[in-house]
Amino acid sequence: MTLNVRGFAAQGAETPLGPHTFVRRDPRDNDVVIDIQYCGVCHSDIHQARNEWGKSIYPMVPGHEIIGRVSHVGAKVKGFKVGDTVGVGCMVDSCQQCPSCAEHLEQYCDEGADMTYNSRDRHDNMMNYGGYSEQIVVSEKFVLRIPAKLDIKTAAPLLCAGITTYSPLKHWKVGKGHKLAVVGLGGLGHMAVKLAKAMGAEVTLFTRSANKTEEAQRLGADRVVISSDATQMDNVQNYFDFILDTVPNQHDLNPYLATLKRDGTHILVGLIEPIDPALHSGMLVGKRKTLAGSLIGGIAETQECLDFCAEHDISCDVEMIDIQNINTAYDRMIKSDVKYRFVIDMASLKSA
Repeated sequence: MTLNVRGFAAQGAETPLGPHTFVRRDPRDNDVVIDIQYCGVCHSDIHQARNEWGKSIYPMVPGHEIIGRVSHVGAKVKGFKVGDTVGVGCMVDSCQQCPSCAEHLEQYCDEGADMTYNSRDRHDNMMNYGGYSEQIVVSEKFVLRIPAKLDIKTAAPLLCAGITTYSPLKHWKVGKGHKLAVVGLGGLGHMAVKLAKAMGAEVTLFTRSANKTEEAQRLGADRVVISSDATQMDNVQNYFDFILDTVPNQHDLNPYLATLKRDGTHILVGLIEPIDPALHSGMLVGKRKTLAGSLIGGIAETQECLDFCAEHDISCDVEMIDIQNINTAYDRMIKSDVKYRFVIDMASLKSA
C-alpha cells in the first residue's frame, strides 16, 4: 500500500513553502492511516522550516496539530476504525521501554521521541513528514480520539498549544486556591488562561500592552498586570504561587520571579536560550523559589487534555487559512498578527 502524498514543504531555510509530493511509509499492522482535514500552525513550524534551531532536514513538511478521519487501519489495530475523527500531535513514536515511556511520559523518552516531522522513523529510518499534507501514517499508540463535542477546526491547536499549557498545570496541581500568572497572550498564553481558569485558579495576565486588558478578561483572566509599569509590578510582589511563562523569546525573568511567593514556581514552556539578562540567583535562594521547565505532554495526558476541553467547552481561538497562504501566515505570526492560532483547511490543497 504505497501512499503518494501531496503537501507543502520547505526546500531550504531561505525558501518559501511550496507544493511537494512525497511517499509515506507503508502502513504496518499497528498503524492508522489518516486523511488530514485540518492542521494548526505552530511557531515551532517557523523555527524548523527556517532552521532557526540548527537541526532542520530538507525537504521538510511541517505540521504537528493534525485533525482528520481514519481511512485505513492495520490488522492489529483495536482502538480505531475507518471513519473515526482523530488527532496527531507532536510525537509519532518512542522507545516504549524506558522509565519515562512506562509512565506515559513519551515526550521525555530516554532515546528521544520520534517527532511528527523533521525526524526519522526509528524502524526504517524514513523521514517523518508532518500535517501540511493529505495523509499521515501513525502508530495506533500515538493517535488521539477527538471528543464529539469539540469543533474539529478549533481542536487542532489543542494538540500542541493546549497540551503544552495543560501538562504543567496538571503536573504542579494548579487549581482552586492558587494564584497563577500567565506571561504572554499568544497561542499558548490564551490557552493557559482558559485552562487555568477552568481548573479553579485565580488567573492574572502579565503583558506589556495595556490594550490587551479587555481581551484577557474575555478569555477569563481575573486581572491584568502591565509588566512595564513599576507600580503595578510592585503591587504584586510575593503574590503568586505559580507563573506560567509562554513567551518564546528572550526576556528578563527577574521582575517576574520577584512576584512569586516563598516556594513559588516559575514554569517555562518557551525556549529562551540563553537566559539574558542573567538570572539573579538571590531571587531563588532567598525564598526557596523554583525555576522549572515543561515540554509537551504524553499521549495519555494529551487525551486527558482533549477530554477536559470538551467537558469545559474550551477551544482555541483560530483563524482559518488556505494552504496557499501559509507563507503570509508565517510572516504574520512573527509580527504577532493572529488571534491566536492559524489553522489550515487542508481541503485547499486540492487546488494548490
